[in-house]
Amino acid sequence: MNTRNTKADLILLLVAAIWGFAFVAQRVGMDYLGPFGFNAARFLLGALSLAPLLWLIKNSSASANTGFLLKAGVVTGLLLFSGASLQQVGLIHTTAGNAGFITGLYIIFVPIIGLFFMQKNGANTWLGAVLAVIGLYFLSVNEGFSINQGDIYELVGAVFWALHVIAIGYVAPKVDNLRLAIIQFVICGLLCLLVAISIERASLTLDNLTLSWLPIAYAGVMSVGVAYTLQIVAQKNASPSHAAIIMSLEALFAAIGGWLLLDEQLDSRATFGCSLMLAGMIIAQVRFKRRAKTQTGCPTQR
Repeated sequence: MNTRNTKADLILLLVAAIWGFAFVAQRVGMDYLGPFGFNAARFLLGALSLAPLLWLIKNSSASANTGFLLKAGVVTGLLLFSGASLQQVGLIHTTAGNAGFITGLYIIFVPIIGLFFMQKNGANTWLGAVLAVIGLYFLSVNEGFSINQGDIYELVGAVFWALHVIAIGYVAPKVDNLRLAIIQFVICGLLCLLVAISIERASLTLDNLTLSWLPIAYAGVMSVGVAYTLQIVAQKNASPSHAAIIMSLEALFAAIGGWLLLDEQLDSRATFGCSLMLAGMIIAQVRFKRRAKTQTGCPTQR
């Protein structure tokens, strides 16, 4: 069992790395495409990459609750569209590292939003939230007390990512998760395509899509298809606390990817802020007294 747990943790670490480096692909992908055109391509490709799993993973109850599945797919797809759109637009004005760390704050927002649904939070949640907020200040607020426009988009987007996680936690136990993932990716992709046709028609061309094939392929196939499949495999043996903590390392990999591939630099102030945010995200997942019940679901991004 320990060997299986170790392998599961390593697989989840790989998933976090894939998702972290996806922020680099998302920035590079906008060299030729607009944010909505890029998102349309990657989410529709991501849905297509998951389709073969329908034949590989058999689910005897897949035909049940079809109506509820479609409604759940639309709602989660709308939330996914909101979070992904704000994230992608924010990347025009901020770095991949900043986007990764600020997006990771959804881990903090989930229990805070849960207060409105009468969910209780432990001391770890509030300690983690305080550290994350202080870290966000050092990362995003400069000495003139102004905040980067892109970081604001990422912060609002993190709220939608948190709402998406909460929605997934509610509907996932009631439907087939794979079909829910595909439906929400299709909904998100089609909405992005409609917006792209409306406001990005000049850049939404076959030539630009061809020029952006590599970041689209990575963000679509690797970040959605491969990472989602690995997540399914790993979470069969990984403990919930380990899974949550390892997933939070996505932000660290985003910063590493931005540094290695985009020559993004973090000064000492930003580095200190990132460290506090990462510590806050991890502490928020560590239960001091008792373990919380696990909610299984689909990938929240990527």
